[in-house]
Amino acid sequence: MEIAHPNEILFSITIEDLQFEAKEKIGRELNEEEIQIAKKGLEWGLLTGIGTIYQTIFKEMINDERN
Repeated sequence: MEIAHPNEILFSITIEDLQFEAKEKIGRELNEEEIQIAKKGLEWGLLTGIGTIYQTIFKEMINDERN
């Protein structure tokens, strides 16, 4: 099966998204140093949990096909 847009981004988090969450959680925007710390945390968290995420996605697909 050929995919129409194989390089399409499926999920992204922008600095604007991060700043919105910071304002909601800590009541202020982050500075450059804090943004870099957050970036490292996001990368670690997403890469650490990506196997679990894919497993959940594919499990849902298989369950949906059976029903």
